[in-house]
Amino acid sequence: MLTEVHKLSLAAKDMETMTRVTPFASPLLLGFDAMEKTLERLSKINDGYPPYNIERLRADNVTGEPDRLRITLAVAGFAEDDLDVTTEENQLTIRGRQAAEPGEREYLHRGIASRQFQRCFMLADGMVVTAAALKNGLLSIDLVRPEPAKMVRKINISVSD
Repeated sequence: MLTEVHKLSLAAKDMETMTRVTPFASPLLLGFDAMEKTLERLSKINDGYPPYNIERLRADNVTGEPDRLRITLAVAGFAEDDLDVTTEENQLTIRGRQAAEPGEREYLHRGIASRQFQRCFMLADGMVVTAAALKNGLLSIDLVRPEPAKMVRKINISVSD
């Protein structure tokens, strides 16, 4: 007679041999392989540090600012030179690395994190970073998405005899 532990072990082995079904496995979704890989990669990258907010800022008719998104990261203790904001292809990457403190300090308690970090965000096609500002320990990054031109293209059908 199998014990509960053996039953769980057998069930785990059965799950390993099952094929994985993803939302992109539908025959109606063609060419989304890269997106699926991107989502898998993003789920493994970020560890929760530093904390961040994403907010939608509505268009301002007075200043002419369009609708935009703002990503705000809590980066207390980091100076402007310690932070690096880059975009490559459709990925926004924020890195923080503090320089080593000159001389040795003897801490009785060290509760303030001074570790390096990397936080990545995948951007939709057309998203553009318009500004980055550091104020009171918060790094704010503004993004806009220009309205794409609507395009309808007629496809000719060829007939072969």
